[in-house]
Amino acid sequence: MANLVYFEKWMDPIGPETIGGSDGISLKKMSFADDPDLTWQALDAAHGYQCLPASETEERYYPGAEMVARCPDLLAVSVSGAGYDIVNVDACTEAGILVVNQTGSNAESVAQHVIGLMLCLSKQIIQTDRAIHRTDRNWTRWEYAGHELTGRTLGIVGLGRIGRRLAEIAKVFAMNVIAYDPYITHDDFIARGATSVALEDLCSKSDFISINCPLTDETNGMIGGHEFNAMKSNTIFISTARGGIHDEVALEKVIAANQIAGAGVDVFSVEPPAHDHPLMRFENVIASPHNAGVTTDCMFNMAKWAADQWIDIFSGKRPPRFINPDAWPKFSERYLAIMGHPVFDES
Repeated sequence: MANLVYFEKWMDPIGPETIGGSDGISLKKMSFADDPDLTWQALDAAHGYQCLPASETEERYYPGAEMVARCPDLLAVSVSGAGYDIVNVDACTEAGILVVNQTGSNAESVAQHVIGLMLCLSKQIIQTDRAIHRTDRNWTRWEYAGHELTGRTLGIVGLGRIGRRLAEIAKVFAMNVIAYDPYITHDDFIARGATSVALEDLCSKSDFISINCPLTDETNGMIGGHEFNAMKSNTIFISTARGGIHDEVALEKVIAANQIAGAGVDVFSVEPPAHDHPLMRFENVIASPHNAGVTTDCMFNMAKWAADQWIDIFSGKRPPRFINPDAWPKFSERYLAIMGHPVFDES
């Protein structure tokens, strides 16, 4: 029997329902309010750990080096969405623990959120809404002339599942799509509907810039003062990826100086951001609480995909979305020793 643990809730009830309909998996729900000693006993005996998102998880229960050391039978860790920055991937790989995510499950929801932010800012929908809610009427509608998306250039940083879906939607508006992604091929760019450019060129040529890459050591602080200063005065900057990829202080400076046209920010270094965060004082900044992927559709997808992937793992199959393939050989040996039967798909 495989022991699978999770905290508080699955993203949607379909997750536990799917697991419950599968033989050979014992599902245990834990609470952050539980006695830590009892919680660690459950984790120590776990073969699988389904994580909540980072902002809903207590840091002591992040899948890091301590958990790897304390949980000798742990075979796999699954994050709820695409991002896996709460996981110490190197420690898991060294121990033969698979790290899996649900990349693609949130692509539609996040891409639509980006388009929504682009439309709201370019058409000045948020600015006019705020103006109408104020008591003063010392403005006219002509002061809020907007811009269409039609024919303008969208620069996408990270052309994965979300980035490629965003590129597809942008084509509906006849936008020119360019992208920066050093991890895909020339043919990938063509297939995904974007022209490959260097990051500096993307910053200087785009009317809209959308950040859609994971937070890693390489991308941490990737969009800083140099990149913001390279942007055009009509550029609208949007990030629905992870806080830390862009420098919030540098963004605040270019917004304050009217060096760019606005920003839509769904992610912050500290979440949720303080109500008096410097970016909150600008009319041309839309902030959302890291909810680009928080739709009923997306949560169903994430929960179902995660459950199906656990069934694959505990059936001895190679899971479809694991991010540390170097762990597979050692995982296969550990799986046989712990579960008593071999994996059967090592392709």
